[in-house]
Amino acid sequence: MMSTRPDTDNYLQLFLNDIPLMDVRAPVEFNKGAFPHTLNAPLMDDEERRLIGIRYKEQGQDSAIELGHELVCGDNKQGKLEAWIAFAKAHPEGYLYCFRGGLRSRTTQAWLRDAGIDYPLIKGGYKAMRRFLIDELEKQAQELDMIVMSGRTGTGKTRVLQSFNNFVDLEGLAHHRGSSFGKLLEDQPSQIDFENALSIALLKARHLKGGAVVLEDESRLIGRCALPLSLKERMAKCPLLVLETPLEERIEVVLQDYVIEMTEAFVTRDGEDEGRANFAKYLSDSINRIERRLGSERKNAIQSMMEAALKQQFSVTDEVERYELHREWIVHLLNDYYDPMYDYQLSKKLDRVVMRGSREELLENYSK
Repeated sequence: MMSTRPDTDNYLQLFLNDIPLMDVRAPVEFNKGAFPHTLNAPLMDDEERRLIGIRYKEQGQDSAIELGHELVCGDNKQGKLEAWIAFAKAHPEGYLYCFRGGLRSRTTQAWLRDAGIDYPLIKGGYKAMRRFLIDELEKQAQELDMIVMSGRTGTGKTRVLQSFNNFVDLEGLAHHRGSSFGKLLEDQPSQIDFENALSIALLKARHLKGGAVVLEDESRLIGRCALPLSLKERMAKCPLLVLETPLEERIEVVLQDYVIEMTEAFVTRDGEDEGRANFAKYLSDSINRIERRLGSERKNAIQSMMEAALKQQFSVTDEVERYELHREWIVHLLNDYYDPMYDYQLSKKLDRVVMRGSREELLENYSK
């Protein structure tokens, strides 16, 4: 038998230490929102949960429990128990939870105990942990010392951000680069999962790092993930660092991030022919998203450049020549669209700018 550890409601330590968690809620509940470092090993699947819920409403708790034992028995029960035992043995420091820390988690705990394993649960379950993270997110948005880093498209802000001692990568948490071209192949998290991960990241920035936390200047929406209004309003008042990078370097950053790496990602996922076609569609969809602000004439001109660049990319073997035409539409998009838009937005924030400079200059003054 594993050594006995007490149940816990120390949510802060769970999240700061990335403690492995076993979520015994049904998959439909888990998919709406959960926590990092969590495995869904449900006591009931979605259909079992639905049937037991109906029985509970019609005949009460005792009858619902009776139905639960009828549904989760034999090989069904044994399969679930084996999954729990495997998790407990693989993660002796972990905990289990259900929605409120009630019947489902205590049933799981009891069945594990019958199998010779004492495994602790989280008091209050998912609901209490979610409430804790919501409250802490609001608290950190108001109290945490923050600096916001800005810069034109292609300056490599995310690379520089990750060189600071204390940072929170909002785009990384949202699985999106934050622009019309920012969609990645990896699905974005649900809004709840994004908020949970963001709250945990801010807690770690405060309790494990200390000092001011650096965040990248973002719109309220990062793809489909929305920054909490309280955090966005606070960021709009924070000191602003402006990263400055020569145009030639910015072109190469955009080329690497949005052409070379995205092509490789599509081909890896979809195979050579389909991957190339899907990458071409990604470029077309991205430019179409900004047609209203870019104007049809400029949009069509840039799209023609993209089509020629794609033809060159997939027909030329020379590594330098292969991407020359991509550089043409990139420089047009930077000069005609992104830079004027950024300069206008920055003009309204000049009173907050505390420093402009290169990567080395910003890090020298603000990374300690």
